Amino acid sequence: MNKLPRKGKKATISASSDGTPLNNQDLEENPATATITVSSVEVPELTEDESSDRLHLERQVEKAFYLAGKALVELRDRKLYRSTHKTFEDYCRERFGFERRYPYRLMESTVVVDNLMKMCPNRTQNDSGADTSTPDSSEGQVLPINEYQLRPLIPLEPEVQIEAWKQAVEQAGGKVPSGRIKIQFS
Repeated sequence: MNKLPRKGKKATISASSDGTPLNNQDLEENPATATITVSSVEVPELTEDESSDRLHLERQVEKAFYLAGKALVELRDRKLYRSTHKTFEDYCRERFGFERRYPYRLMESTVVVDNLMKMCPNRTQNDSGADTSTPDSSEGQVLPINEYQLRPLIPLEPEVQIEAWKQAVEQAGGKVPSGRIKIQFS
């Protein structure tokens, strides 16, 4: 592996156009005689399978907060922490490093995502083949990719959550809204 020159020393490339080495005196007399050869590396396009895998993995990352929130709800509701911890908060802090409020934010955000999934006609409980257990933006519905995006929606009524999210997506040009988009509620 090539090492970078230490601070204070200059890295010089010394070769003439015919490939013969130049010494520092030649470079000082005529710096234009130095040539630099740059090799390019061709990056092959993704195959169809690779593109499909990337999309699948990106969706997994996008819905990770949702799955974590759902898992936390079950851990809390079934008290599956009780053999090692007295409280759910202690369990989350020691097991996952979550501060007191964060697990609750994750759990609350799953409720909002569930409400948002209801707004898309492509994803209904009546669709026999649709998996509605986890959010998936592949069917034209723009869904949040982290719980932070949902914090302002948590205290709102479900109908208002849906309308606020639609406004945010519209303001973001049909994409997942960033935290900079502010929605005004009347």
